[in-house]
Amino acid sequence: MKSGSNLEKVLTAGIFAITGECGPPRGANAEVVREKAKFLKGNVDSVNVTDNQTAVVRMSSLGASLILIQEGVEPNLQMTARDRNRIAIQSDILGAYALGIRNMLCLSGDHQKFGDHPEAKNVFDLDSMQLIQTVKKMREEGTLINGHKLDGAPKMFIGCAANPFADPFEFRVYRLANKIDAGADFIQTQCIYNLERFRKWVDQANDMGLLEHTFLMGGVTPMKSVGMAKYMKNSVPGMDVPDEIIKRLQGVPKGDQAKEGIKIAVETIQQLREMKGIAGVHLMAIEWEERVPEIVEMAGMLPRPVL
Repeated sequence: MKSGSNLEKVLTAGIFAITGECGPPRGANAEVVREKAKFLKGNVDSVNVTDNQTAVVRMSSLGASLILIQEGVEPNLQMTARDRNRIAIQSDILGAYALGIRNMLCLSGDHQKFGDHPEAKNVFDLDSMQLIQTVKKMREEGTLINGHKLDGAPKMFIGCAANPFADPFEFRVYRLANKIDAGADFIQTQCIYNLERFRKWVDQANDMGLLEHTFLMGGVTPMKSVGMAKYMKNSVPGMDVPDEIIKRLQGVPKGDQAKEGIKIAVETIQQLREMKGIAGVHLMAIEWEERVPEIVEMAGMLPRPVL
């Protein structure tokens, strides 16, 4: 499948890929997105644009994606099933493709009770698995869910997320298998801090032959401080932060914790590059985009290919 996506070209060529992330602002200020784009351009192969992450109202993923295109950065449109029914979902997919977006990440979405509008009515007409299937049907068959023939099929490079660390652990590899079966071309994982547990999950996926049919990208988020590490360990569902990470950050002066967090992220990237079945990394430098060039360079991943 050739979507015209740069990310697809890099992965298909067997080059270890790297994607970044851009969280749109809580407002209509396009300069916020343009400023983030400066640090991402040329350092990553594609950039995820989050869709009202944590159920907090922000500039739309579609709008921010268009700004990135204007800045010469390839977007990866995130879309959640939380806020749209199947009519709006299919409409947005067609519009996004028509406007030049070639990558799409299919998500269920954080529940609205955790966001800034807890009284909002969620939709969840489709779940993330059905969303993947919908995009694939539109791409491969050129039809909507109801079978209506499209005047121009959206040839999206389809992605989804996976969390190897949620319980029950034994079920996680089978959920991965279901997403691949649904049509996911590439998969980005939750932030990886527990490499031992991640390796076990990847080994299971390799043993089942799953990674022969998709591109798996390991998630990496640099820690800014020991406070951030403790928060992610204790307050973020599905996150696995070993005590060793916290002790390591505690072992350096407060002013050096960010530097140590970046060092840990670089070491994680280097270990992921050595793992069988890992096709790239998804670097989520949450509101820390200015450190992306440094991290990517330290990891030995520059220059990025132009295909």
